[in-house]
Amino acid sequence: MGRADQGQRHLDGLSERPSEQPDLFLGINRPLMPIRLTENFRALFYAPYYAAQSLGLYGQEGVEIEFVNSSVPGDGASALLDDTVDLTWGGPMRVMKARDVDPNSPLVCFCEVVARDPFFLVGRQHRSEFALRDLASLRFAAVSEVPTPWMCLQHDLREKGIDPSRAGRAPGQSMAANLEALRKGQLDVVQVFEPYASMALQLGAGEILYAASTRGPTVYTTFIATRSGLERHRDVFAGTVRAIARMQNWLTQHGAEELADVTAPFFPHVARDILVSSLRRYSQAGIWARTPDVSREGFTRLGECLFSGGFIARMPTYEDCVAESLN
Repeated sequence: MGRADQGQRHLDGLSERPSEQPDLFLGINRPLMPIRLTENFRALFYAPYYAAQSLGLYGQEGVEIEFVNSSVPGDGASALLDDTVDLTWGGPMRVMKARDVDPNSPLVCFCEVVARDPFFLVGRQHRSEFALRDLASLRFAAVSEVPTPWMCLQHDLREKGIDPSRAGRAPGQSMAANLEALRKGQLDVVQVFEPYASMALQLGAGEILYAASTRGPTVYTTFIATRSGLERHRDVFAGTVRAIARMQNWLTQHGAEELADVTAPFFPHVARDILVSSLRRYSQAGIWARTPDVSREGFTRLGECLFSGGFIARMPTYEDCVAESLN
């Protein structure tokens, strides 16, 4: 079955990484600034990061990315704290949680890439017949691999006056297993990201009942570093932000087919047609930020979701969590 394999984290050999780049003004070569970066986990909604690497945009900004494998989702934050890596990408929820546990946490985030929730509810009902309140009477499975999708969905339920505890969630299992259970008729609705949504449609297992992106801005993915790392690597971090800005501009001028072309090596287990349809759906949903600045509106929304779900005990503040100097 063609699908993104979260356990597959090997990035070696996917692109040439020259040790020097030409200085167009001086007519000489200057060394690239190396940075150790770990991905959070392999996912299609992270496509802009992979495209920036494939197109050499980091190198154009004087940055040489050394990818370091991450053992489990969220492990990048721990690697930052023990200085195994300099930079990771992932949900600002990691920074919010760290600040909630320890107000002196050194973690900060910057450079927004995923600006809206990339998850979907896929089910066997017809969209015109479905409302979020129906989850209380349906066999429903939420994402178990990471906490943010459920935290955001339970807040959506609360805003509609629905007690999230009434959404009788099935025992936690992987999104792949949930999709198979949906196909077999053992579940009615599952919460998934791409490519599982596109796979469900292709298999005739269900249709998209709810796209979480329609909620509006919700800061989902940024770079994360420590404050000391920010001081040590300010120039190279600024270079990564410029590279992402180049990528965001590239995305406005190129379609899903071209994005699939440059990111396909990162997803060898995803069939080409599924990859294109997944990236097209994400693009049409507007999940990718248009500028690197971290949205205050999206930050607040994410904080509200985590707070209402009990993931954090107090609302986070933008100034504590975001490295504004890199906006």
